[in-house]
Amino acid sequence: MDSKISKFQIIVMIIFGLFIVIGVASFALYKGNSSSTKLPAITIWGTFPKLEFDQFIGKANQNSAASFSVTYVEKAQSQFSLDFISALARGQGPDAILIPTDLLLPHEDKLVTVPFTTMTQYDFTNAYIGESSVYLNKTGIIGFPFLVDPLVMYWNMDMFDAAGIATYPRYWDDFTGLNKSLTVKDKNGNIRRSAIAMGQFGNVDNAREILGTLLMQSGNPVTTQNSDGSVSSNITQSADVSPASAIKFFAQFVNPSSANYSWNNSMPDSKSAFLAGSLATYFGFASELSDIKTKNPNLRFDVALMPSPKTGGSGVTYGHMYGFSILRSSSNQAAALQVITSISSPQYLANISNSLYLPSVRRDVIAAGSNDPYITLFDKAALVSKTWLEADPAATSQIFSDMIQSFTSGQSSIDQSINNAGDRMNASLSAAISQ
Repeated sequence: MDSKISKFQIIVMIIFGLFIVIGVASFALYKGNSSSTKLPAITIWGTFPKLEFDQFIGKANQNSAASFSVTYVEKAQSQFSLDFISALARGQGPDAILIPTDLLLPHEDKLVTVPFTTMTQYDFTNAYIGESSVYLNKTGIIGFPFLVDPLVMYWNMDMFDAAGIATYPRYWDDFTGLNKSLTVKDKNGNIRRSAIAMGQFGNVDNAREILGTLLMQSGNPVTTQNSDGSVSSNITQSADVSPASAIKFFAQFVNPSSANYSWNNSMPDSKSAFLAGSLATYFGFASELSDIKTKNPNLRFDVALMPSPKTGGSGVTYGHMYGFSILRSSSNQAAALQVITSISSPQYLANISNSLYLPSVRRDVIAAGSNDPYITLFDKAALVSKTWLEADPAATSQIFSDMIQSFTSGQSSIDQSINNAGDRMNASLSAAISQ
């Protein structure tokens, strides 16, 4: 088994090596040709929905002097890496990929770095929101942002009004008081209505992203890219900012002896509880707005930025970002760059944001403003969105879940739970980079 894996890795490495010289030459010779009536044809694979992407390209072709010819192949996120690596080993595969940032690290060695001579770092950072820095390395750009979906807070206005509370919580500290007013228990201590769903992973939607937001708000970046390009876990007690306070805050809501006890494993999943009117706050993505409206048109709710620490932290939120990256194995690298930079222009990215009712990744589109209150709010969330590099989001979620469970169950101390999780994350990161 080990020998087969070794041969497979060698084949992939040889393919990458053959094309890296071609890639450097291609970008050195690249010059965009805006006067062309038809841009070169390219193939893109991705996990982004095909229907929405094809509609995006179709609309771009209606408004462009130069037509785009893009063949887009959608892959399930759970299947993407296997299909992608297998295709590359056969000398096949696309010219570019469109994937979320949480799949970026395992495939970074397969991607072209577009040199800063093509687009300067200054121009890139001034064109795109801050989270986009995940696509930069020391020498250039490994991806061009396409779309961002930030985590926000939905809150039930009727529940707040009935409790005599006029507005939503801006700070995490506010939930201590809110729990007393909004969490309702029966005579046997069973929770019937809850102020907040947090403290475990089994029935808390977006738990990985919520805990990640708490960590990043505290100043812990979850993972760090080192000077040699390696990535290591910051889930360790020796980190510059210990993750302990964020983890304890997250975990307290499932502790029956805590004054903030408001959730347990007998509750429905958090989104269902919010839709049913028994959960006062729900932490979900901007893209969930339409679904919530459709599933319960009678629910009176509003949307706000994620709460933040009142002192000693920042108001960042997790952002689910997609971006285009060009492959080293492509013989069409310059063509792919020409198409991607063209469809990444402000007017086209504004179109995809409008059609999906999401904020833009471009600062100039956000700066133009919106008359829609939801988009205005989502734009603010996008500007403070962040993410981290990881090996596999599903693996990270399981590691986080086990860490919380071992701590809340009393199986391990907070220090043991954190260090065990950090060791597992580092093993996962090492495996992803060496694959």
